[in-house]
Amino acid sequence: MWQTLPDSQCLLGESPFWHPQEQSLYWLDIPGRLVLRTRGDIAHPTVERWALPTEPGCIAPARRGGLVIALRDGIYRAHEWGGALQRMVSVDHDARTLRFNDGKCDAYGRLWAGSINEAKDSASAKLYCLDARGGRAPQLAVMLEGVTTANGLAFSPDARTLYWADTPTHLVRAWDWEPQANALANEREFHRFAGKPEGWSLAQPAGYGGRPDGASVDARGNYWAAMYEGGQLVQLGPDGAHIEALPVPGMCPTMPCFGGEDLCTLFVTSARHGRPDAELARLPDSGCVFHRRVQAPGAPVAFFDD
Repeated sequence: MWQTLPDSQCLLGESPFWHPQEQSLYWLDIPGRLVLRTRGDIAHPTVERWALPTEPGCIAPARRGGLVIALRDGIYRAHEWGGALQRMVSVDHDARTLRFNDGKCDAYGRLWAGSINEAKDSASAKLYCLDARGGRAPQLAVMLEGVTTANGLAFSPDARTLYWADTPTHLVRAWDWEPQANALANEREFHRFAGKPEGWSLAQPAGYGGRPDGASVDARGNYWAAMYEGGQLVQLGPDGAHIEALPVPGMCPTMPCFGGEDLCTLFVTSARHGRPDAELARLPDSGCVFHRRVQAPGAPVAFFDD
């Protein structure tokens, strides 16, 4: 049931969102240092590419036009496609080994972006929140820390729960969220996925469901997780219970989002960077964007407010 988006192949696709005014899909190629977007009919689109100076971790649309982009060393604002990048804030981390990764905006117009320790030698990555609402001076706050690879960020439809994953631990956690005060409390385990079986290898990938990468929440409050090296999306209920798994035609899906006029088209980005030749021969569309229709709509993208 999956279809492959034409001309969408990337090294490591990430951070997709559907732009409702443009009726376009946006996403990133992190190591390729690109922002991509579709123009025209999604079945036969033109894909445009915008080169960036460093690796982008995540993007979000801005209410006043253009994008907010988390690059390796800070968060930047571009007021139009391909336009000048204006740095809003720097980040206090060693950009040689740390960079921004998964992120998105909340319904109140703030950008949340997590980081990744590429050396994977310590849990030094964090979750940041950037507030520039109403034209105020941008303020970057550390909201959570103590992970290696920040991923799986999502918010419940009622804006009362925040979800966040640390990919190597196979764990998604949840917090009660008070959005007006932007306060988190009551940390708890939302869902723990099974780890890699002993003796598992890329040459014989059966028996492993993958680890949680990017995520999205639908209008019913279900949490959809892309399972890297598991070749599937997993849908969890608001209570964390497993609902279903959807196999994906790539071993490494990276992040889902919902789009189309009715938000019932499910998109998922994927990766091919660093994957073994035998896997790519078996799954030649790895790195592409895949899409299919689903019954329940997703939540619309939230815009950055500055």
